[in-house]
Amino acid sequence: MSVKGLLRLFSTQPQHAVGADGRMALSDHLRELRARVLRIIVIWIVALIVALFFFDEIFDLVLMPYTDAQEKLGADVTQATIAGAGGPLILYLKVCGLAALVLTSPLWLSQIWGFIVPGLHSHERKWSRVFAAVAGPLFLSGVAVGYLTLPKGLEILIGFTPADLTNLVEFGDYLTFLVRTLLVFGVAFEIPVFLILLNLAGVLPGKIIGQYRPWFIIGIFLFAAIATPSTDPFTMLFLAVPMCILVAISEVITRFLDRRKAAASPYAGLSDDEPSPI
Repeated sequence: MSVKGLLRLFSTQPQHAVGADGRMALSDHLRELRARVLRIIVIWIVALIVALFFFDEIFDLVLMPYTDAQEKLGADVTQATIAGAGGPLILYLKVCGLAALVLTSPLWLSQIWGFIVPGLHSHERKWSRVFAAVAGPLFLSGVAVGYLTLPKGLEILIGFTPADLTNLVEFGDYLTFLVRTLLVFGVAFEIPVFLILLNLAGVLPGKIIGQYRPWFIIGIFLFAAIATPSTDPFTMLFLAVPMCILVAISEVITRFLDRRKAAASPYAGLSDDEPSPI
């Protein structure tokens, strides 16, 4: 690809004709999608190459929850292993690929956002920008909480190993376990975004959230008990308590939005039983 082609590929503007109503031809839409997918791939490959130079630092960060649990259990209880002649190479690629995916998330999310925005109305763009700005920090907050609870979860799970045995933890399985745990916490912290989106779509009024608040709390604790990796109540509370607080904040916001919509309605203040002048 030429330098001119690369510059055009990374242009911040849509590369194909967008009508005044935000629409474009299907063929142009597909070419736009292809261009943005290529951008994401190029961005990820560049980040992967950079991450390979910082493998030791990234690997220490990924392995830290396990080493913390190992220190509390004793080195003779569990050992991390890697199998196969090609195992070390796969390890490098997996760890650095994951790091590249996380670190470039603002860039590839912006590409997804840039593909969606032309098809939205002006008022939808306004709200979706707010949600896009809030969703990222909420997801990262959930990932951070999940990362902090991992050592305790691993300590409890590995602690079930009988005294006469040594638990050999294959690093690939551990990496999968870590990613799944962080994703559960990250997605769980997105609950306010989903609830408010449903409210704006007219599906979930704020009073319904308040009416079924006890059931929301029960559901949250059941979800936290199932989703958290360990069996201790502390890890479950680390997930359930923030989720309950976020649902309460969502209820306040949705009730406020409902009041705004009611005040803006031309029929605000009219009784349901009042006859129409027509």
